[in-house]
Amino acid sequence: MSGTSTSTTVITNIATLVTNDPSLGDRSPLGLIQDAAVVIDGDRIAWTGETSKAPATDNRVDAGGRAVLPGFVDSHSHLVFAGDRTQEFNARMSGRAYSAGGIRTTVAATRAASDGELEANLTRYLDEALRQGTTTFETKSGYGLTVADESRALRIAAAHTDEVTYLGAHIVSPDYADDPAAYVSLVTGEMLNACAPHARWIDVFCEKGAFDGDQARAILTAGRAKGLHPRIHANQLSYGPGVQLAVELDAASADHCTHLTDADVDALASGATVATLLPGAEFSTRAQWPDARRLLDAGVTVALSTDCNPGSSFTSSVPFCIALAVRDMGMTPDEAVWAATAGGAAALRRDDVGRVAVGSRADLVLLDAPSHVHLAYRPGVPLVRGVWRRGVRVV
Repeated sequence: MSGTSTSTTVITNIATLVTNDPSLGDRSPLGLIQDAAVVIDGDRIAWTGETSKAPATDNRVDAGGRAVLPGFVDSHSHLVFAGDRTQEFNARMSGRAYSAGGIRTTVAATRAASDGELEANLTRYLDEALRQGTTTFETKSGYGLTVADESRALRIAAAHTDEVTYLGAHIVSPDYADDPAAYVSLVTGEMLNACAPHARWIDVFCEKGAFDGDQARAILTAGRAKGLHPRIHANQLSYGPGVQLAVELDAASADHCTHLTDADVDALASGATVATLLPGAEFSTRAQWPDARRLLDAGVTVALSTDCNPGSSFTSSVPFCIALAVRDMGMTPDEAVWAATAGGAAALRRDDVGRVAVGSRADLVLLDAPSHVHLAYRPGVPLVRGVWRRGVRVV
């Protein structure tokens, strides 16, 4: 499809269609329509409803009694990196203390890599995620920690995804180990100036061993003054100020949210900040699971994402994260699917993705199963049979 002409396609014989529009179908949050059809016109959804009422179109696809849902929205990943941390993972899973390694290992490898190597790595993992149903991606810098390396990471990322996050404040650069204040000045000054043109978001790792609440506030406030919107790595490893700061600064998302006080939960419930849960990180570090049930019961908007990165969550599979969330974080299958689609869209402040409604982007996943529940019911099974992105079938 090119130029001004577009063709229309109807996907019929869908056993269960997840729309995430509660005005449709069964009126649940998922807006489930049985024996459904969807019409794609160009890169947009033009119609949804029952197969028997579907309008005539140029092309027809028979879903064969399978489920269709919105493409997954992965709102937290770290895909611009080089190197490998297999040894660190193996040591951790073998019960050995591991003193070397960590983010610094990836920083050294990323700095040493060429632009071509970083881009090849990025596109490899984006393609891997796409095959598993992810149609909207966020990715961050954070493994360069110099002006040149952070800006090139974002430039490379921006060529492949429109959700790009400046994370110069991942850790204090090893070059500034003895002067964290000077590094914060770099992150909020020269580095920010070089990076802001390539990014939409600014993020900070607010945690013991990374950046404290005052440093995080200074970094996010500086980014906001440059037109970048805040998101925060918050309360992952310990209780801390990250979640409260996220709500105070109207951050789109507070990510991890593992160690929360009642006041933290209340703050999230009363604000517009999404709690993005990243179960791949807990799986890969044998850490305490976030309590999604507590958040949902308090009325917090929850997203699910992969946190795909080489150190603590090396998975690009949203279906795997859905299964973990259902098994270990107290979510129902419906809640987990919503969080991985509409929830991820909310964490990116997007209303054109994460749902199947007239006018939304035609990003669809066809499962080799009659229901979205199979994503949790059949963990580890490659159920994604087809993917449409912006109206084009890409898988």
